[in-house]
Amino acid sequence: MNPHRLHGPRVSASDLLIAFATLSVQSFGGVLFWMRRLIVERRRWMSEQEFVELVAVAQLLPGVNGINLAVLIGFRFAGLAGAAGAFAGFLGPPCLVVIALSALHQRYGALPLVQDALGGMSAVAVGLLIATGAKVAVVLGRRWLPWLFVLLTLAGVGVMRWPLVAVVAVLAPIAILAAWKGKY
Repeated sequence: MNPHRLHGPRVSASDLLIAFATLSVQSFGGVLFWMRRLIVERRRWMSEQEFVELVAVAQLLPGVNGINLAVLIGFRFAGLAGAAGAFAGFLGPPCLVVIALSALHQRYGALPLVQDALGGMSAVAVGLLIATGAKVAVVLGRRWLPWLFVLLTLAGVGVMRWPLVAVVAVLAPIAILAAWKGKY
């Protein structure tokens, strides 16, 4: 157990390895939705607020958000061994599945049936992304300032097509300062 983790459930590195390996082979359409469901709803390893805070940190770090989040969760519960277990569980099984699917796609990807199936799967992925956003947004509550940052980020990245790094570099310090000053 991580000596810095003073309260909450005891989660070992092997628990994290198994949980993230299982998660990674079941999380079609976006891992954040499934990770939240596993960590917050099913295992109750952390609260919604704790999860959202780690999601925010994971998104501000360079690299893949899902990997960042798995490593952060693993480290939180079991230190370096937990981070390594979560990382291995998160990446190992999908790598094998992707290699197998790549071989199949190489051979059968041009078939109309396969093209139609991929089109349908993309619609499901968008639905999962919207559902996850709605569940995570509950943490923001009815306070107006967090929603202002949501809208500014959406406008900057989604509408204006500004680089994500630039938008985060400007908005993140302001949001952090507002939270620190207690206005958030």
